[in-house]
Amino acid sequence: MKKVLYPGSFDPPTYGHMNVVSQATEIFDEVIIAVMKNQSKKEQLFSIDERVALLKEIYKNYQKVKVISGEGAAVDVALLKDCKTILRGLRTTTDFEYELQLATINRKLSDKQLSTVCLFPDNEVQHISSSVVKELSSLDKDISEYVPPVVKQKMMERK
Repeated sequence: MKKVLYPGSFDPPTYGHMNVVSQATEIFDEVIIAVMKNQSKKEQLFSIDERVALLKEIYKNYQKVKVISGEGAAVDVALLKDCKTILRGLRTTTDFEYELQLATINRKLSDKQLSTVCLFPDNEVQHISSSVVKELSSLDKDISEYVPPVVKQKMMERK
C-alpha cells in the first residue's frame, strides 16, 4: 500500500488544499492529512482539534483520506505512520525554494527513507492561501469560492 503524509497547518483548510488531496488520491492508496502546529505562526484561527474536526467532516465520505493531528517534525510523523513519501503543494516559485529545503532536510533526517512529492493545484485554486482567506474574512468579504461551506460557517461563527 502506497501511503503519503500531507502535513500542514490547514488554518483554515481551503479548496487549494483539497485540490492537492484530490490529485494525491489518484496516485496513492492512502492520503494521511496531518494537521501540524506551525511554530512560526503565533496566531492561529482554529485550534488543532478544530482543524482536524473540519477536515474529518470534509473527508468523511472519502475512503482513501485519513485525518490526524501531528506533533513535532513531519518526518517523524511520516515514519510513524509507515509513509515513504511526504506530499507538499506548490503554488509559486517562492514555495519551490522553501519546499526544496524541506525536502532535502527531511530526506537527510529520515536516513533517505522518505521522499517528497510536490503537486501543483489547478489554476482555478492556485492563488488561494489560508492567510489570504483569513484576511478576506476579517474584512467581511465573501470567501465562498475559497473554502468549503463547513469552513466558511465555522469562520463566520468565530467572528
